[in-house]
Amino acid sequence: MTSGAPTQSGARVTRTSRDATNGGDAEAGASYRAAGVDIEAGDRAVELMRSKVKKTFRPEVVGNIGGFAGLFAFDTDKYKKPVLASSTDGVGTKLAIAQQMNIHDTVGIDLVAMVVDDLVVCGAEPLFLQDYIAIGKVVPEKVADIVGGIADGCRWAGCALLGGETAEHPGLLSPDEYDIAATGVGVVDADKILGADRIKAGDQIIALASSGLHSNGYSLVRHALLADGKMRLDQVVPELGRQRTLGEDLLTPTTIYAKACLAVIEECEVHALAHITGGGLAGNVVRVIGEDVDAVIDRATWRPQPIFDLIGTVGRVTRPELERTFNMGVGMVVVVPPDQADRAVASFSARGVKAWVAGEIVSGTGMVRLVDEHPN
Repeated sequence: MTSGAPTQSGARVTRTSRDATNGGDAEAGASYRAAGVDIEAGDRAVELMRSKVKKTFRPEVVGNIGGFAGLFAFDTDKYKKPVLASSTDGVGTKLAIAQQMNIHDTVGIDLVAMVVDDLVVCGAEPLFLQDYIAIGKVVPEKVADIVGGIADGCRWAGCALLGGETAEHPGLLSPDEYDIAATGVGVVDADKILGADRIKAGDQIIALASSGLHSNGYSLVRHALLADGKMRLDQVVPELGRQRTLGEDLLTPTTIYAKACLAVIEECEVHALAHITGGGLAGNVVRVIGEDVDAVIDRATWRPQPIFDLIGTVGRVTRPELERTFNMGVGMVVVVPPDQADRAVASFSARGVKAWVAGEIVSGTGMVRLVDEHPN
């Protein structure tokens, strides 16, 4: 994590020197600690997270943890016409569930997934990620859990956790509150950028299974299940088919598809990818198809996880609203030529990603059509 001086909005608790304004005596008069910022706690948090962060380093990373900027020696020989791609995202109100459950080691995985799986959509290899944590009170173990999850996600995505910031915001956030965000940078050769210009009528639509809700729509989830449905996060829900509490199910980490997608791009001809986040299948697939084709997706090819039925039933949420808000069991869509479909499905399956042909591209006007019904 990077270090630096305090800012007006909070404190960069990852710095390693004492605050000069304390005059060397934290107990004499007004102090940063008395104002609610514990620099020493921040230092302890950095030490706890250091080993996990270092495990994410790629050969291109220059230097060590603790500098003012992360350095990455870009390999210009690997790409003919390199184009940098960047993406910024957060985890949203899923964090409210984590904070209520006091479970903090999974939301970092969600954060990485939301960033790197956006990068890979254009065919970019994620190179590095930088995180930002705003927290009401630094508890070193909690911060280490959050960053540990981010580091795990980066390792699974193949990118370095190059730097970040942990800012303590007493008075703005309650002691138990925090928010997280990250920016990732990737690279793709200019002539290998995926997108609408490659898609043709007859292409097959491959769906990649989600792990559940992923990290979108949690404001509706909390309203439907916890507020209107009066459900408790600590209750076991038989309909979910697991001996886990509702809260544990809701904290299932988002699937990270980046490495598998990059491998399949190398092995097969891939025309486009779509990361299914807020807006659902229709709202995200429409972003990657041209105006002269439609995407027809057949609901009969898969059954969404029970959590989606639970939200619809308990919260009285209509199917159109569910499909407009959630991924409904599909976390990524891959568009390939018809002669590549079987090979692509097999390649994803070999890497532990459940995949199936869920539809096709037809001549049209840039629409996404969901047809048929999900199996019971």
